[in-house]
Amino acid sequence: MPGKVIQVVHYGKIVLLWKPQLKRTANDFSHAWRRSISSGAAASTSSANAVELLGKAYLPDDYSNVTKKVLSKVGKNLHNQRYHPLWLIKERVKDHFYKQYIGRFGTPLFSVYDDLPPVVTTEQNFDRLLIPEDHPSRKKGDNYYLNRTHMLRAHTSAHQWDLMHSGLDAFLVVGDVYRRDQIDNTHYPVFHQLEGVRLFSNHELFSNIGGGESLSLFEKGLRTPHKQETHTMEATKLVEHSLKQALTKLVIHLFGDGLEIRWVDCYFPFTHPSFEMEINFQGEWMEVLGCGVMEQQLVNSAGAENKIGWAFGLGMERLAMILYGIPDIRLFWSQDERFLKQFHVPCIDQKIIFQPLSKYPPVINDISFWLSSEKYSANDFYDLVRSIGGDVVEKIEHIDEFTHPTTKRVSHCYRITYRHLERTLVQKEVNRIHQAIEESVVRELGVEGRF
Repeated sequence: MPGKVIQVVHYGKIVLLWKPQLKRTANDFSHAWRRSISSGAAASTSSANAVELLGKAYLPDDYSNVTKKVLSKVGKNLHNQRYHPLWLIKERVKDHFYKQYIGRFGTPLFSVYDDLPPVVTTEQNFDRLLIPEDHPSRKKGDNYYLNRTHMLRAHTSAHQWDLMHSGLDAFLVVGDVYRRDQIDNTHYPVFHQLEGVRLFSNHELFSNIGGGESLSLFEKGLRTPHKQETHTMEATKLVEHSLKQALTKLVIHLFGDGLEIRWVDCYFPFTHPSFEMEINFQGEWMEVLGCGVMEQQLVNSAGAENKIGWAFGLGMERLAMILYGIPDIRLFWSQDERFLKQFHVPCIDQKIIFQPLSKYPPVINDISFWLSSEKYSANDFYDLVRSIGGDVVEKIEHIDEFTHPTTKRVSHCYRITYRHLERTLVQKEVNRIHQAIEESVVRELGVEGRF
C-alpha cells in the first residue's frame, strides 16, 4: 500500500485524509474518497493544513492555537518513564492506594489509568464537568485548542465522566495536561496531574455506622455552603471525612509523620463542598491539591445516580518540586544525566534531595511594543516566546505599562531572562533569539515594536 488513510476530526465529524508515503494511484485515491463519502463527510480543501496527532488529524479553524513546540511534547509521557521523578511520584501514590484500599476479592480497589490520550473533546473537558459556557477556564487564551470541538486536555478530570459511565467506582488517572500560562520557574505549558475518584452506595457509606440502615444518601433539600441540595448532611459529612482521611494518609505517606495539614474552603464547578489541602513544609504553607464532594448532577449524568462520591486532583510537578527540592520546572524535561541519575533509586520510597546542577549565568533582554488592539493577550506573547526560545527562556516579567497621554495607545514592556540549564549562553546567541522574537511579535501579534 503506497500510503495510508488517517482520520480527520473537524467539528465533531470524522473525515478521511490521504497521507502519501510513496506514489499513490488514482484507484487508491478513489477508494479512499468513496470511503469518506460513505462516512457522511467529504475531505475539505483545508485538509492539507490538518494537524496529525496520535493517529488522527484535526482540521484547523478559528479556535486552533496549538503550537509546534507544544505538539512536540505530546506522547512524551514523562510519568511513565522509569526512574523519572514524576514516575516515582506516580508509583508511590499508586502503591499507597493499592495497599490501603483492598476490594472484596483481595485485589486493589482502585484501578489506575496512566495512558489515556491527551486529546479530548470540549464536551469532555468542560460540559460534562458542568463548567458553564461563560466560565473563564474555557477561554481560548488559556487553553490549547486543535479546533472548536477538540483540544489538549486542561485537566485529567476530562476523563471522570467516561470512567464512571463505564461502571468504575474507584480509580486514579495520571496524565499530561496542557494550559497556556505565564513563564517562570513553576509554570510550563505542559505539566502532569494525578486524579482520584471514589463512589459509595448507600450500603458502602453507612455499613459501619450504628443505625446506618435508617440513613439515606439523598434528600430534597436546599443547597448550603456545607452540602448539595440532593445530599443528606449525614452522607456529605461521611464522604468528606473519607476524602480528607484518604488524602491525609497519602501526604503523610509521601512526606512523613509530623506533617502539619490544614484545609481551606474553595470553589470548583464539579465539586461541592470543595477544599484545598495545604501543608506546612519547611516553615511555609503550600497548597498541594484540590478536592471535594462530587456534584451529584455529574455523577447522575454518568449513570451512577444511586451513588455519591469524592474526587481530588494534584499537580505532580508541584509535588515533586516540594518533595525533592527541584528548583525549576524545566528540569523535568531535561535529558541531562546529572539530573536523571539522581532519581535512579532501588526503592521508590527512598528519600531524595535534589543536588543542583551548575547554575549558569542569565542573559537578560527587554522588549517593548505598542499594543494593536484590546484583543492582545499576554498568553499569546508568552506562547510566541516559548515557541522561539524554547527552554532557554527561564522567565518573563511584565515590568512596565505606559498609556500615551494624547493618543491613549498602550505600551507593554517585558523583561526576558534567558538561561540554559546545561551550559553558558553567550550574548550573541541570545541576540539572535531575541531578534527573532521581536520580528515575530510584530508579524504574528500585529503590535508596533519599540525596539
